Amino acid sequence: MTIEGWTLILLFTALTVALARPVGAFLFALYEGRTTPLHRVLGPVEWGFYRLAGVRPESEQTWRAYALHMLLFQLVLTVFTYALLRFQAVLPLNPRALGAVGGDGAMNTAIAFVTNTNWQWYAGESTMSNLSQMLALTIHNFLSAATGIAIAFALFRGFARRQSGTIGNFWADCTRVTLYLLLPACLVYALFLVASGVPQTLASSIDVTTLEGVKQTLVLGPVASQEAIKMLGTNGGGFFNANSAHPFENPTALTNLVQMLSIFAIGAGLTYCFGKAVGNVRQGWAILAAMMILFLAGAGITYWQEAAGNPVLHHLGVAGGNMEGKEVRFGIAASALFSVVTTAASCGAVNAMHDSFTALGGMIPLFNMQLGEIVVGGVGAGIYGFLLFALLAVFIAGLMVGRTPEYVGKKIEAKEVKLAVLAIAVLPLCILGFTAISAVLPAGLAGPLNKGPHGFTEILYAYSSGTGNNGSAFAGLTAGTPFYNGLLSVAMWIGRFFMIVPALAIAGSLAAKKYTPETAGSFPTTGPLWIGLLVGIILIVGGLTFLPSLALGPIADHLAMISGQLF
Repeated sequence: MTIEGWTLILLFTALTVALARPVGAFLFALYEGRTTPLHRVLGPVEWGFYRLAGVRPESEQTWRAYALHMLLFQLVLTVFTYALLRFQAVLPLNPRALGAVGGDGAMNTAIAFVTNTNWQWYAGESTMSNLSQMLALTIHNFLSAATGIAIAFALFRGFARRQSGTIGNFWADCTRVTLYLLLPACLVYALFLVASGVPQTLASSIDVTTLEGVKQTLVLGPVASQEAIKMLGTNGGGFFNANSAHPFENPTALTNLVQMLSIFAIGAGLTYCFGKAVGNVRQGWAILAAMMILFLAGAGITYWQEAAGNPVLHHLGVAGGNMEGKEVRFGIAASALFSVVTTAASCGAVNAMHDSFTALGGMIPLFNMQLGEIVVGGVGAGIYGFLLFALLAVFIAGLMVGRTPEYVGKKIEAKEVKLAVLAIAVLPLCILGFTAISAVLPAGLAGPLNKGPHGFTEILYAYSSGTGNNGSAFAGLTAGTPFYNGLLSVAMWIGRFFMIVPALAIAGSLAAKKYTPETAGSFPTTGPLWIGLLVGIILIVGGLTFLPSLALGPIADHLAMISGQLF
């Protein structure tokens, strides 16, 4: 470990916290439907869309209507994407004459991008045409991100409103987020990436001569535009197979830092937005503080393990940290930090191969996903996932003091707790259930590259990534088979919408309740005690649920490694 490495981690954390307030303030303006400076230019576009679609933004919806409209929208997008990929071979903007995507692969990809997972069983440069990259994939990077933020807004209204039967309008929320936040920010972001050396062209490829005198063909395409929303929307789907390890996606240390910050920016801002929505910004800062404690712990462990390197190699006289699977232009610290950032959020972009991490270094990204990626988390999904744990924590605190639990002025009763537990239970149900199936069936066992606990971790990581809507892979699993495409599709769909619907039901239940002022007997939910309880509940729930699977995978792998056995 080095001073420079720790400085990078602390600098990144400080910049994330600094971004929370300005980003959160702009999000709060969109949450309230207030006019922003961008309305002068984009306001007519917004209202033109409403007229064209027959949407009345002032007409609010119950939680059931909000959920129904959201689900129908996602279903239509899934069918659209599936059809486009299946007919890719006969559609324009296909300069490399790529064939149609197979049925199970097209279904998996459509569900992956609609659910904000962006799981990629394929190599983008050799599978997807420019039209597919732009229309079938990049469009979902915007819409799935906007959907996540819209759900967060709806849940905020549940906490903030009093005796209300509605939680907003899904179409208005989604439109405002896309038009006033994601599109303008990504336009500026893409220009920065182009200036940094990221391609943005409809050309197919370019032939170059390497320093060794070898001719090489480099695939080009509309990379910068996809890269911008891939990061800002915590999508993670790369234009190239190597993702953000590819120099055309992430060419310099500066782009690497900006990409990591853009992954966290909106998620951190939503914590401040939540505090503003409930009339107490300290509530938002308390949530962000708990997130940052978990994040720093994970980043510290991963960096420590990767800097320590492989003891087997040390015994052979090879000193230094673990550089396998990492880019020299980033090094150990930036690679370890990126891995924690992308899995603490539901991004899935990678600048190093997690399969090549040390056992415990790779365990932290895995555990981040198993917690539901609530440590800042994906755009919208992180904050509403974290609030589910907050409801569980305040319920336990209420049992401790012998009072009906309250959170931000709302009594938390049996209905809300049951719904929160139902949503949280989705993670172990899919992750552990599908891992168990794949670990015993021949079709599942044909996937891992490695044997023993490392191979088991490859399977466990895949379902943790799919259910958590992350999309990163352990890189050793051959997942482009009908078996894995099918099971991972189910895991991604359940992991996304079986959490969203209970969250919306909680929003509807809370919005209908009266406001309950704090009293001397109320459990405080802004101080160090509350932050510690939140962190403890998250770790205990995650630890009790997933520790056995971690013991069979990365922990066993680590113990074998220090005894001289590698897989």
